[in-house]
Amino acid sequence: MLPEIENLHNVWQANRTAKISPAHQISFNDLTNSIISSGPFSFYIIDFFDMSLSYISPSLYEMHGFDPDTLTFNDVLGAIHPDDINFVIKAEGFLTRFFSDKIDRSKLLSYKISYCHRARLQNGEYALFNHQAVMLTMDDNGGYGKSLNIHTAIDHLSTHNTYRISLIGLNGEPSFMNLSIDEDDQELKEFSKREIDIIKLIANGLNNTEIAEKLFISPLTVKKHRTNILAKSNCKNSAQLIKNCILQGII
Repeated sequence: MLPEIENLHNVWQANRTAKISPAHQISFNDLTNSIISSGPFSFYIIDFFDMSLSYISPSLYEMHGFDPDTLTFNDVLGAIHPDDINFVIKAEGFLTRFFSDKIDRSKLLSYKISYCHRARLQNGEYALFNHQAVMLTMDDNGGYGKSLNIHTAIDHLSTHNTYRISLIGLNGEPSFMNLSIDEDDQELKEFSKREIDIIKLIANGLNNTEIAEKLFISPLTVKKHRTNILAKSNCKNSAQLIKNCILQGII
């Protein structure tokens, strides 16, 4: 095992469940509803107890040239670009601290984690991927159980990695976009469920009046929300906002 990958395992070691998680019968609808894809994607479920993989999409083998008979989680990690692996280690460590210090750890089940890194393709070249993770099970002590991981190729949208993390709230939880892993450079900007809903409707091409009708609020309220969203996201206009949200796996 490469030292970098061992370091990544060390981040998870102290946080994983102490026993195997109950079988998780995720339905096809649950799975597809968890996936937001803006390009070719693959997915799998990782069990942090023994690092075993299940529900592996055929596209994971096809995109990266993995052998279906011998694939392990270390093979998936080994495909990460050598220049991005340290970011992934820091990102996973940051997430552990964030949910311990900023949000109740149990809330991890109500968030989709998103960040980007480059990964090796079947032809040996590297492409930028958006990594999304949804924790499916945890034990009573907050230990990691099973997680659905989704990797979407986004190099057709951007080749530049922002090295930032976004946390998309589920079940009505607020979202946090564009977080820096440098805690000295941490500016916590919270996005409400209503703001995320408006972002998604903007992406669908709706204007202020149409969004107001959809959400049963006034056009003036929508306008105020849009102004606040642009300010929080440091975006100059809606086009930049939509592009950034696609790269972050929000829409």
